[in-house]
Amino acid sequence: MEATRVAAEDAHRQHMEALRQLEENRATAPVFGPEPRPAVREWSLEDFLKHHPTKFDGKTSPDAADQWLKDLERIYDAKMCPAENRLAFLVYMLTGKAEHWWSSTRSILEERDDPVTWETFRERFLSEYFPDSIRYAKEVEFLQLTQGGKTVTEYAERFKHLSRFYTLPLDEEWRCRKFENGLRGDIRLMVAPLSIKDFVALVEKAKVMEKMKREVEGQRPQQPQPSQRIGGPSGSRPRHEERRRPYDRPHPQSQGSRGLPPQ
Repeated sequence: MEATRVAAEDAHRQHMEALRQLEENRATAPVFGPEPRPAVREWSLEDFLKHHPTKFDGKTSPDAADQWLKDLERIYDAKMCPAENRLAFLVYMLTGKAEHWWSSTRSILEERDDPVTWETFRERFLSEYFPDSIRYAKEVEFLQLTQGGKTVTEYAERFKHLSRFYTLPLDEEWRCRKFENGLRGDIRLMVAPLSIKDFVALVEKAKVMEKMKREVEGQRPQQPQPSQRIGGPSGSRPRHEERRRPYDRPHPQSQGSRGLPPQ
């Protein structure tokens, strides 16, 4: 019995030692599988300037200011620019009136002990150069937008620009119906029965229909314009003016002409 007990303890001890050794080997063994992503290389100002960002002087329209900020954000996102560098790089691009504005705004934030971060700058920049009143006006314009006298291409470009300011999520099907309902009646009648639910495809089909309509109208024979004058040399009075009106009294004639004896 004693020998059996000793053997069992030895076996248990050997098993525990094997488990411990396995854990140690697992911790020190190389990891196979996908390699870890390399750390994001620190961005320098020179790296940023290689993408040719434009300066901002604060003298542009609200649309241009909004687009300028979006252009810089596109560079940041595409190149994974660290958040701590974004503000420094953007401030470097400010000049003139905009540079003075940010210097004053930053002083106020520091006096209040408010954080001076990229998010804070973005909020203050939009408040100064693209305020909510402009944004709301863009949203109203989008909701009321129709093609009118614009071509389909011009209408689509304006539609896409203004749709950025719509505050509710844009469902693809709703977007298509909104665009379709804004088309001129003659083009809408040709496009609506197709029930297109892809915006890009809808725009392209509307362009095709517009082109076909122009070609058909160009092939129609020109109808002669009705003449405003009837015969006669240029500048002559219309014939209806030459006819005597039925109620015109005859011109008085001499008594002799009537065949009456003289008095």
